[in-house]
Amino acid sequence: MIRTSTQNDLIRYIYQETDTEENIEIQTAAILNGSLAHELRELEQTVKSITAAERVPSESTIDKILSYSKSYDLHSLK
Repeated sequence: MIRTSTQNDLIRYIYQETDTEENIEIQTAAILNGSLAHELRELEQTVKSITAAERVPSESTIDKILSYSKSYDLHSLK
C-alpha cells in the first residue's frame, strides 16, 4: 500500500535521507500522482538553487577576521 508522502518526506528523499523502502514508495507515488511528481521536481529545483547560491566570504572579509583575531589578546581572558 502506498502511503501519502509529505513535503518532509520529499525533502528527505532529495537529500538521500530515506531508506530503500521509502525511496520505492516515493518514486511509485510520483509516477502515479502527477501533482506529487511536479512538487518533487519543484523541490529538487529549489535545492539546486540554494546550493548554487551558497557564498564564500570575500578575501577582504577573511583578512579583516584574521587581523582582528591576531590583535585579540587571549591572555586577557584569564
